[in-house]
Amino acid sequence: MEACAGAHYWAREIGKLGHDVRLIAPAYVKPFIRRQKNDAADAEAICEAAQRPSMRFVPVKTEEQQANGIVFRARDLLVRQRTQCAAIVEAAAQFQKALDQLARLPDNPRR
Repeated sequence: MEACAGAHYWAREIGKLGHDVRLIAPAYVKPFIRRQKNDAADAEAICEAAQRPSMRFVPVKTEEQQANGIVFRARDLLVRQRTQCAAIVEAAAQFQKALDQLARLPDNPRR
C-alpha cells in the first residue's frame, strides 16, 4: 500500500489478520505512474514499485506514533499562527507610527 494516515490504520488491521503488510512512501511510487492520477493507475504503479528489489518500505506506525505526529503538527501550526499574529501587530504599529509622522508635517492638508 501507499503510505498515508489511513494506510497505517489499515496496515495494523490487516496485520492483525496475519498478513505481511508493506507500505511504500508516495515519493517512491510517483515515478512509476505512467498516465493520469486515478485509482487504477495508482494501483498499477504501487504493484510495479513493490516488485523492485531495491524498494525501501515504510514501517507501519503505531497508534501512539500517529497521535504524537498529530500533536506535533498542531503545535507547529499554533507556533506559526502566533508568529503571523506578532508580525501583523508589528506591521500595524509601524503603519500607525508612519501615519502619526505624516500628520505632524507642517503642510499636511489633513489638519
